[in-house]
Amino acid sequence: MSSPNRLSTDSEDVINARPSMKLNKAMSTTGLTPTATKGKYKNGCCGFCKRKPPIEEVDCVLVGGGVMSATVGLMLKQLEPSWKVVMYERLGALAEESSNGWNNAGTGHSALCEPNYTPGKPDGSVDVAKAITVNEQWQLSRQYWAYLKDQKLIDDEFISVTPHMTFAHGEDQVQWLRARHSQLHNHPLFKGMEYSEDPAQMTKWAPIMMAGRSPSDKVALTKCDVGTDCDFGALTREMGKAYMKSGGNLLLFHTVTNLKKESDGKWLLTVKKNDLGAKKSQVRARFVFVGAGGWALLLLQKSKIPEIRGFMGFPISGEFLVCQNPAVVDGHPAKVYGKAAIGAPPMSVPHLDKRIIGGKHMLLFGPFAGFSPRYLKTGSLLDLLKSVRPHNLIPAAAAGLQNLDLTVYLVKQLLASDNKKFTELLQFIPKAQPQDWLLVTAGQRVQIMKKDPKKIGILQFGTEVVAAADGSICGLLGASPGASTAVQVALDVLAKCFNKEFDKWKPTVQKMIPSYGMKLSDNEAKFKEIHAWTAKSLGIK
Repeated sequence: MSSPNRLSTDSEDVINARPSMKLNKAMSTTGLTPTATKGKYKNGCCGFCKRKPPIEEVDCVLVGGGVMSATVGLMLKQLEPSWKVVMYERLGALAEESSNGWNNAGTGHSALCEPNYTPGKPDGSVDVAKAITVNEQWQLSRQYWAYLKDQKLIDDEFISVTPHMTFAHGEDQVQWLRARHSQLHNHPLFKGMEYSEDPAQMTKWAPIMMAGRSPSDKVALTKCDVGTDCDFGALTREMGKAYMKSGGNLLLFHTVTNLKKESDGKWLLTVKKNDLGAKKSQVRARFVFVGAGGWALLLLQKSKIPEIRGFMGFPISGEFLVCQNPAVVDGHPAKVYGKAAIGAPPMSVPHLDKRIIGGKHMLLFGPFAGFSPRYLKTGSLLDLLKSVRPHNLIPAAAAGLQNLDLTVYLVKQLLASDNKKFTELLQFIPKAQPQDWLLVTAGQRVQIMKKDPKKIGILQFGTEVVAAADGSICGLLGASPGASTAVQVALDVLAKCFNKEFDKWKPTVQKMIPSYGMKLSDNEAKFKEIHAWTAKSLGIK
C-alpha cells in the first residue's frame, strides 16, 4: 500500500480509483453534473439566431480600463452618486495597456527634470512656460490622490519619493541646463532645485553615473528632491476599486465594437462578449468617454462626429533596458532625464529611472523606438490600415513630408543592434555591464497627426481631448504627459461635456482639489499649504 506522505501515487491509491462512466446512465451531457439534463434550453436554431438581450439604459459609458477612464468614472460617481455608470474593458483586468507599470516611464511628470518642456531660445535663455503649466497640472493630480487617500478610497503604495534630475553632457547642454536652473529655481513650484558641475557633489547624487567617467567629460546635473515614481497600473487598480465601491459597474472581457448616435442625442453602443447567449449586447447612454488608448481614434471615427475628421495616428512602440541587479539598482536612487539628440522627437528623450513596479525595485533606461502597426500592445496588425480615411490622408501626408527626418530616425532605431543600444547606456553609466541589462518591450504610443490651417497637417506630441460639440461623447488621443495629468484632463472633460451640471459640481470639486480654478504659481502661500498636505497624505515630499 502506498504511503500517504509520498508525493506520487500508484494504481491502488483512492484518487486513481473510479467506477466506469458506462455505469452512470444518468450523467449530464457535459459530464459535469451527476444527473441527466432535463429538457433543452432553447436559444436559437442550432445555436444560431440567438435572442438578443434588451438594450440596457445607462447614464454614462466609459470605454477602456486605463487610468483616464478610472479617473473620469470615479469623479462622476463622486459628483453624481445616483447616475448609472458602466466601464467596459476588453482584457481581463484594469491597466493592462498604456497604464500598466511596464508600459510607461512611471514618471510623475511635473517638469522638474524633463528637458522637452524647457526648450532653449536663440538668445541662450530657456522657455519655461510649458514647464510651469505641466507642474500646475501635476499639483491637481497630487491633490485628488491625497483626497482619495484621506477618504480611505486608495492606498499610497503606487507612489514613492524619487528625486528628479536633469543630465547635461557637453558644453552646449551644460549652458542650457545652467540657464534652465537660473530661470526655474526661484519659481514657487520649483524652489529647492539644485545645480552642480562639481564631480564630488554629482557623485553623491548619482554614484553609478559618475563612476568611471573621464575627468575631461563636461557634465552637469540639477536635482529636485520632491520628484516621484508612480506605478500608474497600481493607481488605476486602486481607483477602479474605489469606483466600484462608489457604485460604478466594471465589465471585463467586454469590447465596444460600434457606436451610433440616435435621434434623441443618446448613443447606442454595441458590445461584444463571449457569453453563452447572442455574444453581443447593446447599451444606450447619454454620455460616452473613450479612454481606450490607441483604439480611441478608431472608435471616435466610428462615431462619425465631425470633430474627429482630419485626425490620424502613427503607432510607435518602445523598448527599455532593465536592470535588476541590487548592487547596481541601489547605486541610483533617482530619475535622470537627458537631452534628446537635435531633431529627435520628444518621446525619445533618454532617461535612466529608478522604478518600483509591483513592489520590485529596478532601473530602466531608454526608450528605444520600435514600430508596430497595432494601436494597442494587444491590438490588431490592421489597426493602422483601419484608421485611414479620405479626410485624413492629406493631413497625414503633409505631416509625414514635414517630418521625414523622424522617419529616418525611426529607421535607425529599428536597425540599431544590441551593442549600439548598450553604447547609449554607457553615456549615462560608464561602467555598465551588459549581463546586468535585458531588453523589454514597452507599450504602444499613437502620435497624433491632424489637419492644420497653416501647414495642412502636423504631427503633434502630447495629449489632446476630442469632444463632440454637444458634449455627448469625448475621447483622449496622444501620449505624454498622459497619466500624470489625468486629473486635469478629467476635469476638462467634465467641464466641457457637462457644462450645465458643472457649476453645481464646483463646490465638491474644490473640496477634492482645493486649488481648482486658481494658479498656485501666483499664490505661494497656498501652494506651500497644499503641498504640505499632499506630501503628508501620500507619504512623499
